[in-house]
Amino acid sequence: MFQAPAKQNATSTISTLCGRLQSATLLEDRRAAILGLRSFAKVYPASVASGALRSLISCLNKDVEDVDTTKVILETLLMLFNPDESSPEASDDIALWLADEFTQRQENITALLDLLDAYDFFSRLYSLQLISAISTARPERTQECVYTAPLGVSRLVAILEDKREAIRSEGLLLLTALTPSSPDLQKIVAFENAFDRLFSIIDAEGGLTHGGITVQDCLSLLANLLRLNVSNQSYFRETGWVKKLVTLLSSAVREQDSPDGVAEWALPQRDKNVWGLLAILRLFLVRGSIGTQANQVAFWQGGVMTQILDMAFRDSFDVTIRAEALITTADLIRHNSVLQEGFGQRDVLSLRRDETPQINGHTSIPRPPTTVNVISGLLDLALAPTSLRTFDVRLASSECLKAYFAGHAAIRLYFLRRAIDVHMSKDRDPDNIITILTDDSDDARGTDPYRSWIAAVLLFHLIFEDFEAKNTAMTIVEGNAEDGEEAVTCIQSLSSNLITSEQRGDDPRVSIGYLMVLCGWLYEDHDAVNDFLGEGSNMQSIIQLVVRNDPPRMLVSGLCALLLGIIYEFSTKDSPIPRATLHQILTIRLGREQFVDRITRLREHTVVRDFEVLHQGLQSAPSGGLPEVYFDKTFVDFLKDNSSRVIRAIDRPPGIEVPVVANGIQKGVSRELVDSLRSQVDAGAQKIQKLESDILTLERKLGQEQADHRKARDSAGAEINRIKNINQALQKNHEDEIQRTVKAHQSAQTDTHRAHEAAMRSLQGGMQNAQKAHDEAVKSLQGEMRAAREAADASATRVSERNEAEVNDLKTTINKLRSELEKTSKEHVQDLQTAHEDYSTMVSDLESRLRRAEDKANDAEARATRLRDDLESKEEARKSAQTELDDLLMVLGDLEEKRSKDKTRLKTLGESVSDGEDDEGEDAEENAGGGGDDVD
Repeated sequence: MFQAPAKQNATSTISTLCGRLQSATLLEDRRAAILGLRSFAKVYPASVASGALRSLISCLNKDVEDVDTTKVILETLLMLFNPDESSPEASDDIALWLADEFTQRQENITALLDLLDAYDFFSRLYSLQLISAISTARPERTQECVYTAPLGVSRLVAILEDKREAIRSEGLLLLTALTPSSPDLQKIVAFENAFDRLFSIIDAEGGLTHGGITVQDCLSLLANLLRLNVSNQSYFRETGWVKKLVTLLSSAVREQDSPDGVAEWALPQRDKNVWGLLAILRLFLVRGSIGTQANQVAFWQGGVMTQILDMAFRDSFDVTIRAEALITTADLIRHNSVLQEGFGQRDVLSLRRDETPQINGHTSIPRPPTTVNVISGLLDLALAPTSLRTFDVRLASSECLKAYFAGHAAIRLYFLRRAIDVHMSKDRDPDNIITILTDDSDDARGTDPYRSWIAAVLLFHLIFEDFEAKNTAMTIVEGNAEDGEEAVTCIQSLSSNLITSEQRGDDPRVSIGYLMVLCGWLYEDHDAVNDFLGEGSNMQSIIQLVVRNDPPRMLVSGLCALLLGIIYEFSTKDSPIPRATLHQILTIRLGREQFVDRITRLREHTVVRDFEVLHQGLQSAPSGGLPEVYFDKTFVDFLKDNSSRVIRAIDRPPGIEVPVVANGIQKGVSRELVDSLRSQVDAGAQKIQKLESDILTLERKLGQEQADHRKARDSAGAEINRIKNINQALQKNHEDEIQRTVKAHQSAQTDTHRAHEAAMRSLQGGMQNAQKAHDEAVKSLQGEMRAAREAADASATRVSERNEAEVNDLKTTINKLRSELEKTSKEHVQDLQTAHEDYSTMVSDLESRLRRAEDKANDAEARATRLRDDLESKEEARKSAQTELDDLLMVLGDLEEKRSKDKTRLKTLGESVSDGEDDEGEDAEENAGGGGDDVD
């Protein structure tokens, strides 16, 4: 009997087919095996891939000439990447494994790219789809393989010229998937003339208005090529494609304004296309990018600004498009002073429509639209009460206004001064931001909270980190004090409106707007803080808002705590409420824990913490509610940057004030430092007074010393004169005595000679021997007299010369002493004057100078002592001279004694001596004795 063949299951069949595919040598056998595997690929992708993947890839390289086999292989591979969801083997890991198998070998991707050279529809389409599937699983590796493959990018870009829409669309999708994160691929694609081919497709599809999903894909690829790629942006700009953007925008506006308009069914896709083109424009205008400045100028000169402004101020366009156009306008002029100034001079269509007048019950011809200045038009869009549907346009208008005066201080001041002038004038504009914040009606705040919120945001940007703008805003005063009205400043008015809004229970956005302005205004501004504290009741009300426990208004409580911290941080000792008092209020009445808790909760609140990822627009609005937009981006950055500092401020002692640099001038100092400096100044002043008294004492002492020196000098002069007189008297007495002595000796010699001659004449005859003896005695006596006279003359000469030399020395010493005294006095006085002028910084130097002055005075006293010693030595010299004179008199006495002996000897010899000779001898002795008395 014949037995039925064993029933095969799917696993064994797949295994059999895989074996046949590996061993088959004929093309038909391989194709049959592949067809069998294809039937199992959807349901058993893991089994087929594990047994036949490498064989399929090998066949793809081997049988590329056969179109049918290639088609079957590609279909099988695509089924493996996209199995049935109900398959028991379906898994995401299969796609990853398949992609790894393709990308691990470069020739596998090259083989798929080679299929693009074939014109066959399925070969191109399936190869593109297979590369897309591989890229989805392993994007980076696929990009690398395509980039490395010879002519790989060129083949992909060439697909854009394929007239078959399915292949072209698949090529667009693949290029879009390959280019978002690879700058190298972006550059190669751009330089393969991709811009021209993409714009050709857009034109062929009917432009922005009539183009479908293909135009949207082209715009997506354009965005990938231009995003953060300065090289491609520069190439796009320099090759003149900006004009093409203007043409596309102008055609969209023109077709919108055509009599037939745009069909309702085409509007959604048209809006997507226009929005995509505006998004591409914004890619050129990224803040801080290198090429942003050049792109802004190119767009301005190319007419892009005109088209997007025209689009933004037309009600016929959707709100989303108008909002995107306004944001693009803001990016186009932001931080470019030339464009900002030119933007302020443009005119746009006015959105205020007057009612069409009726004549005899019939409506007349509508009036043509009017134009207004673009700034007025933006203020109308942002502040005029409108429906909630246009909220995104209002928000974008405020963003455009912020960009208008961003980074341009002159425009900010002009805008602010203009708003203040209009507010202070008699004919107030209800849409003025100052008027809205200070005088707006309660009904307006209740029905449209974003009116005051947007006005607060604009004012915040006008004054934020601009001290000149803050000072300008502080000139706003409500009420005339001269007329007896209470003068209320702008800060006090904003504070009062904040408190009133909270008491009335208005929407928290109104209070948040006021708090944003106050926090930005009071931060690093002592004058603004003092202005706020000038109304003490506001402080108590703000504290009440912080301590209340109201979860729906947690944001307001946190901002109030932040405001209190800013007020304390930048208050001073001289504030209306002193800094020490504020510290007590925060720490005692409010409490440090509650203060820190409120600010921490504010910082961690979802709308603050996740501000960058939350949508800031109408889409954030809950059903039937207002949009969840509470803060401005700049304020959120300010809050995140400074919340920690404000929290730490409460721990800073009241005596330490925070310095603030405003216009290059530092404000605020530490009071402890001031007190310390003051105590140092007082101590210095006391020391100065002590030094001045010491100086006066020293001056008196110096005067006394100078008087003593003068007295000593006068006494020395008198002593010198006395010495001179004595010397002159001595010289005169010496000369007279010498003359008398010489005369006495001459007369004695004459008398003796006469007596001898008489004796010789009388005894001539008998006394020759006696005469000879007498002659010898006379000769001896004459020699002795001459020797005595010469000795006396020499002694007198020596005494005279010595006295003159001593007198000259005394004169020289006195003159030298006098000059030294005068010089010492002058130097001392000059030192005292210099010390008096520089006493605050040279106290130690003054003391050293005083010590030197005392040393010099001691030196002067020592010199005076030496002078007295010299005078005493001169007195001793005089006494020695007197002694010499006494010796001379003794010599004369000896001569007289010898003469008496001679007379006696003569008498002994028998010679007679007359009485007259004796008397003369006695007179001579008496005269000699009298002369001696005079000398004594």
